[in-house]
Amino acid sequence: MSGTVVVVGSANVDLVVDVPRHPAGGETILGGDLRRTPGGKGANQAVAAARAGGAATTFVGALGRDESGKLLLASLDGAGVRTDTVERVDAPTGTALITVSPDGENAIVVAPGANSRVRVGAAQARRIAAADVVLAQLEIPLGTVIAAARERREGALFVLNAAPSRDLPDALWEQVDVLVVNEHEAGDLAGPGAASPEALAAALLERVPAVVVTLGARGSLVARRGLKPVRVPAAEVAVVDTTGAGDTYCGVLAAALARSGIAGLAQAARLAGAAGALAVTRPGAQDAVPDAADVVALAEHLLVEKN
Repeated sequence: MSGTVVVVGSANVDLVVDVPRHPAGGETILGGDLRRTPGGKGANQAVAAARAGGAATTFVGALGRDESGKLLLASLDGAGVRTDTVERVDAPTGTALITVSPDGENAIVVAPGANSRVRVGAAQARRIAAADVVLAQLEIPLGTVIAAARERREGALFVLNAAPSRDLPDALWEQVDVLVVNEHEAGDLAGPGAASPEALAAALLERVPAVVVTLGARGSLVARRGLKPVRVPAAEVAVVDTTGAGDTYCGVLAAALARSGIAGLAQAARLAGAAGALAVTRPGAQDAVPDAADVVALAEHLLVEKN
């Protein structure tokens, strides 16, 4: 069974420029040619869940009635994502301004546009209620994220990728089954006093049942209440562009959890890590999402520490 995933989140058109280095404040530098590609954390994760994760995936989001909206719909449809719950609104499609340095690191500024209008109406709620996993991020209104989590059926998982970093209300904390954060985001949520990934995860487990802390080239840490934390190594790859790699990770993690449930979290992180590694070897966000067969082949070489 493929499992079913509903991703509730943002969709942006990415305007990307390669730069020799990221500019300092007040500085102007010359970059390469402008690239216009489909992106946005929610849309990226939906494409990854469908293409790289093999899950039956629906995207809940909002797009403007513009050419950027058409670009994003075409990308989602091309990946096999259901888009009948995407609403077209009277606002510009979200836009991300991205610079990418030679080492593949990026700097991003997002103009939310239509993403501020994402909502959970009757049609969206019905689709969410039929899903095995509901996945959300924080580029859309917090009220919408909370509403989506509350619509899931009993036994379904709510996975929150708490990015970009922001304070979370208690009403959202109490809905989270699996929290996915990088070290910076984990530190913001855990507060002072926790330095190592294990300490960060332990602090976050006081609020949620399970935490995945992504560590870039060092892999990830998977922690669940009552179990020993598990380290999942990263694959060694040549980095071209890190844009969207974290989103690819989250989408594949959600797809794997839709098949295995929470008991398979460590193995889901292994697949997600392989997908994220493959994504950084190509430019772009959705354009860089790998195929499921390639993810499985690479994941076989990543050994998960046993509890």
